[in-house]
Amino acid sequence: MIGENTLKIEKISIIIPVYNEKNTLLKIIGLVQEASFGAKIKRELIIVDDFSTDGTRSLYPKLTQRYKNIKVILLKKNQGKGFALQTGFKVAKGQIILIQDADLEYDPSEYPILLEPILSNKADVVFGSRFLSPKPHRVLYFYHYVANKLLTYASNICTNLNLTDIETGYKVFRSEIIKSIKLKEKGFGFEPEVTAKISKIPKIRIYEVGISYYGRTYEEGKKIKLKDALKTFYCILKYNLL
Repeated sequence: MIGENTLKIEKISIIIPVYNEKNTLLKIIGLVQEASFGAKIKRELIIVDDFSTDGTRSLYPKLTQRYKNIKVILLKKNQGKGFALQTGFKVAKGQIILIQDADLEYDPSEYPILLEPILSNKADVVFGSRFLSPKPHRVLYFYHYVANKLLTYASNICTNLNLTDIETGYKVFRSEIIKSIKLKEKGFGFEPEVTAKISKIPKIRIYEVGISYYGRTYEEGKKIKLKDALKTFYCILKYNLL
């Protein structure tokens, strides 16, 4: 129940959507395993591979042999980040679900910052904002920054929230919250859809915390493009107004 006085957390599920990340996967898994929760809480890692074709899939036997808390789901065709996340949500057993990208843009050492509002029972959902923190933030594409700000502003107008970064890759949910939402978007439309739908939950407690951001260029493997920004804007209208 939202807002109940006691919150018993025995396990945190970390959902890792993966698509063609052979150069970063082993490192990010190592960082996730080493990350502190600030408490004696078990973790499960759920890797959902969205039909990688670059050799990423050859790494999974080594990972599952080394780490017994990893579950790997291999999708039979490429369907998008949103679908991969939905697949992970369905099998997650933790009381908290955290989304972790596999591309090293987000730092698992900041888990304690992301989790604290939920562990202290102040929040039901936490967004990690790249624009609230004095921590390192790689300087990259100006037009990406502008697009992110405009999309966040448009979303806030529709949801009446005052978020600063709806496109953030770090989102954390109490498990019963995210599992109760019927999600439809298979691609990057997940971000505006989930934001719109959690904003409609009565008495929902949403927090933001500042995070660092080690963005990458297109040459380094960045995947989001202009068409994804346009889709995001459409989804803001679709899930808030239509």
